[in-house]
Amino acid sequence: MKIAVVGSGGREHALLWRLARDAGTRELYALPGNGGTEGLARSIPVDTNDTAALRSALRSIAPDLAVIGPEVPLAAGIADQLLIDGIPCFGPVAAAARIEASKAFSKLLMRKHGIPTADFEIFEDYAKLESFVHSQPEGNCWVVKADGLAAGKGAYVCTSLKETLQTAHDLLVEKKLGGAGVTVVLERKLAGREVSALYLCDGKDYIALPPAQDYKRAEDGDRGPNTGGMGTFCPAAHLTPAMQQDVERTIIEPTLRALAEDAAPYRGVLYAGLMLTADGPQVIEFNCRFGDPETQVILPVLKGDFAKTLLACAEGKLSVAGAHSLATSGAAVCVVLAAEGYPEHYRKSIPLRDAADTDHAVTFHAGTVRKDGALLSSGGRVLNAVGLGATMADARRNAYEFAEQLRVPGLRFRSDIAAGV
Repeated sequence: MKIAVVGSGGREHALLWRLARDAGTRELYALPGNGGTEGLARSIPVDTNDTAALRSALRSIAPDLAVIGPEVPLAAGIADQLLIDGIPCFGPVAAAARIEASKAFSKLLMRKHGIPTADFEIFEDYAKLESFVHSQPEGNCWVVKADGLAAGKGAYVCTSLKETLQTAHDLLVEKKLGGAGVTVVLERKLAGREVSALYLCDGKDYIALPPAQDYKRAEDGDRGPNTGGMGTFCPAAHLTPAMQQDVERTIIEPTLRALAEDAAPYRGVLYAGLMLTADGPQVIEFNCRFGDPETQVILPVLKGDFAKTLLACAEGKLSVAGAHSLATSGAAVCVVLAAEGYPEHYRKSIPLRDAADTDHAVTFHAGTVRKDGALLSSGGRVLNAVGLGATMADARRNAYEFAEQLRVPGLRFRSDIAAGV
């Protein structure tokens, strides 16, 4: 198979790494890739936010399968265009990608189809939101979410009435996130434990991937600002097999049915960010793509022909004879090495250190680039140190030992990823 992976982060590096391990994969292309993908795939420079340029690049490659990493090109309709071009695409069409691209669409779909999620209201006018909040008895139980795509930073868990109103004002009046925040979803805060549940879908059928747990806050103890993710572990055993069956029955299956009924069959990975509450699993958010950095711990523990399974999803053939199965083995922990100051102000072009992968530790590059033979940082999240092991304790030890090898002045990481698991 000739496979093209779209994107430039740690998620895409992990996808290429895993696809390279399938016997049927012959050629890999990274569009555009990063400083760590050069040995795995041929890099094709392209702006993934430029849908026309991305489509042209993929048509020139003519891959047997295109795997779309980021949400922005999916929301812009790259899967729709590849469908016209006859290129199998792992990633949903734009109408289905709205499940992430519009929080309001997602919440309304869940309300209509009885899919468990937090109570919510939708606002475009700050005065109306302010009046509603003041009419409610609780003043510190709100989550404010920008409706549109905000690079994983559009959700604000507020702890006071003042913070709720200030956050809403920043979005609706001050336009802090531009067009992404012209509509706001205000939802009640859920209590429980979070988990990321990902499913490979072909429009009707699906395969569950092992659940993962991510860490969004910048600092130890879940303090500091929200980030794109500072670490993960897999499998997340607190999502028990019985709970997972409940998730599939009450969330995944009705969601796939609802999208199919709306002429938007979902082909790709459906990411359900869940809160395990006293009343059962509830949806915090849906994403239309692999999580980052969840992908970096899910794929290393996955056994089976990953490439053929993705192709079966793209072609709507998961249920054909010889059904695809993906077993799991062992545990993985990811520690994100980020530039000091991330997610606010941080320096780029930090000289980095290469470290060879081992049987127990792998590096996935996130924000890196190679210039004149030197490896430099190019983003806020820079490297992913992934430890593997038969147990979570083994994987965690290997991850942190590897992170210390990769750390250079200017990089930092949380010290509590997978602690006590």
